[in-house]
Amino acid sequence: MESALHDEYRRQAEDTHAPAYLRLRRAIRTSVERGALGPGHALPSERELARQLELSRVTVRKALAGLVEDGVLTQRHGAGTFVAERIVKPLSKLTSFTGDLRARGLNPRSVFMEREIGEVTPEEAMALNLSPGALVVRLYRLRYGSDEPLAVERSAIPQDIVNDPEMIEDSLYEVLEKLGCRPVRALQRLRAVNFNAEQARLLDVPEGSAGLALERRTFIANGRLVEYTRSWYRGDAYDFVAELQGEPSNG
Repeated sequence: MESALHDEYRRQAEDTHAPAYLRLRRAIRTSVERGALGPGHALPSERELARQLELSRVTVRKALAGLVEDGVLTQRHGAGTFVAERIVKPLSKLTSFTGDLRARGLNPRSVFMEREIGEVTPEEAMALNLSPGALVVRLYRLRYGSDEPLAVERSAIPQDIVNDPEMIEDSLYEVLEKLGCRPVRALQRLRAVNFNAEQARLLDVPEGSAGLALERRTFIANGRLVEYTRSWYRGDAYDFVAELQGEPSNG
């Protein structure tokens, strides 16, 4: 593993003039995506990585910190740094399910239960600021990481933004970006839930199992709402994290 990471870092150094901490961050991320660093794998210590790659410990620490924030790595006090086994999703960054899983070396895919165009419901109209009678693309899908079901998701998108639901196969955000509607901001609400019978069946967990429900409304640069999504994540596979800043001292 150390040899593979060392080689990947050297390749990054040859291909880019980015700062050393970014090259190391990309090398570790690429090694995770390619499976050279598997879930739960322990990384060498900061001191050992610095020695192997001829970097300062400050550089190594900065590279690791960014990957911990992104949920690719996790740090355990007194034990070291590991490739994340659970999927750690930062609440402070607007990312897609597909992007989250790809960053962790997992293969995202979707199984659609619904993929259709329909008249907006009162709930969707309020969430997306649409008039009664407007049309939306409606998605109901089971989201997988490799072969494991991880989330159930219901989404609504204004039909004048995405006119054909068949355009969406895995990543909605990739489709929106291609259409010139890249999401730039979102409002989210997270709460604990217990899965009902249908959700439990789809996620292959016992009925009543603990989960996390996420509601998201997403905006593009001009302020228009382009997505209303409700997702139910398996509580045994996902952690949501947020960085909090204290108020500055008044002296």
